[in-house]
Amino acid sequence: MLIRLIGVAIVIVGLILKFDTIATVVLAGIVTGLVGGMSIMDILTTLGTSFVSQRTATLFVLTLPAIGICERFGLKEKAIDFIRSIKSATAGRTIIVYEAIRTLAAAFSIRLGGHPQFVRPVVVPMAEGAAVAKYGKIDDDMSDIIRGGAAGAENYGNFFAQNCFMGSSGTLLIVSGLAEQGYEVSALDIAKWSIPVAVISMVLGIIRNIMLDKQLDKAAAKGGNK
Repeated sequence: MLIRLIGVAIVIVGLILKFDTIATVVLAGIVTGLVGGMSIMDILTTLGTSFVSQRTATLFVLTLPAIGICERFGLKEKAIDFIRSIKSATAGRTIIVYEAIRTLAAAFSIRLGGHPQFVRPVVVPMAEGAAVAKYGKIDDDMSDIIRGGAAGAENYGNFFAQNCFMGSSGTLLIVSGLAEQGYEVSALDIAKWSIPVAVISMVLGIIRNIMLDKQLDKAAAKGGNK
């Protein structure tokens, strides 16, 4: 019955209206359970069991206080000072360098930490520092553009290059999935064909971040005309 998909609708509406994410998801789970005929105790037991079994997915939260302390004691200012010393640095070029590093690291299954541990405390301040050095100051709109570009670089570099490593979980999952469908492929086959995908992703990332610099130029000019 379609009514059992009401939880999906609740999540969509909650995210659109910018309600608290955790509260929205929990509410969606409770409503879905009730519609499916579960008792309140069954729903709470299911939620608790799921949380305990998947608790490692929330370990990144432990890094957030450390990041906050670093920022409180001048991490961002030091990153800006460093970028200012590089005369040709721009926000887009800084993100391009990071995406190249992230792509190579993912291809060799080297983990840099992801969004909360690396992008937010290191890449974003450096890219914003490059923008400050170039424009003198940046507004919230320019900051959002930079942060979106930095987050995208992490996603592209990790997602499209990780299967270049034969032993990565994604590569092995593809091999096992194809094997179940009757296709005999090896991890080496998947890794080889993932290389051109990673290269294309990197090229598109370079183009995207060159466009990001142009977008920042326009935003800075518009801000200066106000």
